[in-house]
Amino acid sequence: MKRDKTTTHRAPQGAPTRRAWLAGAASASAAAGLGLQPTAAQATRQATQAHIVIAGSGLAGIAVAHRLQGLLDGAKITIIDAKEVHNYQPGYTLVASGVWPVDKVIDSNASLQPAGVQWVREMVAEFDPAANTVVTAGGQRIRYDYLVVAVGTHQDWAQIEGMDTKAIGRDGLASVYPSSDAAVATWAAMDRFRQKGGQAVMKLPSTPLKCAGAPLKMTFMVRDRLAQAGTLGKSQVTFYSALPNVFSVKTVNDNVLERWKALGVQVQFTQKLKAIDIGARRATFVNPEGAATEVPYDFIHVVPPMRAPDAVKNSDLAWKEGPMAAGGWLEVDKDTLQHRRYKNVFGLGDINGTPRGKTAATVKKSAPIVAQHLADVIAGRAPGEKFDGYTSCPLIVREGSAMLIEFDYEGRLTPSLPMIEPLQESYFAWLMKVRMLKPAYMAVLKGRV
Repeated sequence: MKRDKTTTHRAPQGAPTRRAWLAGAASASAAAGLGLQPTAAQATRQATQAHIVIAGSGLAGIAVAHRLQGLLDGAKITIIDAKEVHNYQPGYTLVASGVWPVDKVIDSNASLQPAGVQWVREMVAEFDPAANTVVTAGGQRIRYDYLVVAVGTHQDWAQIEGMDTKAIGRDGLASVYPSSDAAVATWAAMDRFRQKGGQAVMKLPSTPLKCAGAPLKMTFMVRDRLAQAGTLGKSQVTFYSALPNVFSVKTVNDNVLERWKALGVQVQFTQKLKAIDIGARRATFVNPEGAATEVPYDFIHVVPPMRAPDAVKNSDLAWKEGPMAAGGWLEVDKDTLQHRRYKNVFGLGDINGTPRGKTAATVKKSAPIVAQHLADVIAGRAPGEKFDGYTSCPLIVREGSAMLIEFDYEGRLTPSLPMIEPLQESYFAWLMKVRMLKPAYMAVLKGRV
């Protein structure tokens, strides 16, 4: 069954009445279970003349700006970011597996900026927290009273010899991570691959990773597309993990490995992708002892190692020791998300050097906490509420079915919807992914929930 890349999903045949009921109930149930109710209006806003700089205009930066406007009266808020396009990155896997058209993940950044907030259309080049100053790529020095760092991650493609993101889409090369264009090209590569079948190589790096479920989703969907095309019998899907697991939460890891065993997906552990020869379709993996293995492929999904952007990594805001120091991640207290040494600085989103929490769902729960903590500090109060590290991953297991995985810092499952068992696949969880989560994301972005 060949799918056009602009075709949206249609539910499989069977039990139409139940599926229609589920679709109708999804909105109300998701709103109740995931906490997507309107924010209570502030009785009084806190008066302040403070200048707050927000570095980054992704979900985290814009969401906290809206929140701060609701809490503070008179504050000057400045967002610094050169991006003109706002990408709904949780939708990249849907584009890359042929479920969504690409226009569903692209919005204008200008249309999403909060009214009254100054937008400096440059990237941050340097943080000087001792001088309470941010330096832009154009050389502007912008002083602040308070700073929110929400600059996301840096995809460190340079760690993979021979990798060229511009080649994604040809010679079996795929990756959902670089951009919406790469997601479109990945679907084109996957669509061609499933017509003939062959060797599919999927991978996972050892670094902290935004949307750590995406490599698993792509693995499930490659296998599903092969089955749909009738070429699974002459194909093999193999997942190469640079870690001794495929997911950091043990119960989820074990569940996925059991599913893959039943589906015929092979797994190789502690194998790091060192190099790739795109034209020859060969990947070189190395184990912890340095022994190299050359692996031929017909299709490969490459996931880059990730670290903090240089502006953070090379600044005094980064962790100096411990497990997060190597990646240069932002040194924040995991409970308050306040910087551990610079108390007028907070971190939000993927940049934080915390045990978990590089998903949009993490921002949904933590943005209100960061905004309130910043308001508390302005008022001379200590941050009070603790963030539990909430993370959510709608894990697609095949077209029309998914698992809704929610967990905290400790790796404990924290299901919010009573009708969904977190380790059981369901059509309801699929509906959540393809219909409900983009509207929920936009509500978070605009500070409405």
